[in-house]
Formats: sequence, structure tokens, C-alpha cells
Amino acid sequence: MALKPLHDRVLVDRVESEEKTAGGLIIPDSAKEKPAEGIIVAAGEGARKDSGELIPMAVKEGDKVLFGKWSGTEVTVDGKELLIMKESDVLGILS
Repeated sequence: MALKPLHDRVLVDRVESEEKTAGGLIIPDSAKEKPAEGIIVAAGEGARKDSGELIPMAVKEGDKVLFGKWSGTEVTVDGKELLIMKESDVLGILS
């Protein structure tokens, strides 16, 4: 089953954070926070103005993005946990 987000929503696969700190300490799973970075897996076509004109998305499939800690709704697609969120929940594109 594939999931195609509608309107201005995006489907994001979280990117796991580093296992070690910069100083070399290993972070146990119980102390890790959910990552706030991810890869756009799928994107809708964009929002529409009141006139019906399409507002194109600023992100596309494959973009590595940063999003808010509490952004999105967790969904399971083909056994994989993903997030679906509005494009406005994306804080920026990482290069």
C-alpha cells in the first residue's frame, strides 16, 4: 500500500540521531529523544488559494528536512513508521 499525501501535506521518514555525543559518550536508547530530522518520502501537490490557483510545495521527495519536536502524526505504511505533517510544520531543508 502506498500513501500519497493530499494538498500541502508531506510524508516524512525520521532519520535516527547519532549514537555518540561529540565527546564520545554513548547515548542509551532510554535517553534518546525522537529525532527532529527526516527525509521527505512523498509530498502532496500543494495548497490552493481561494481563487483555486495552486501554491506549489517548497519541499520535494528526497529533501532532508528539520521539523518541530511535536509535529506530525505517526502512521505505519508497509510496516514502516512514518510521520505525516503539513508543509508549514517543516522548519527548513538541510543541505
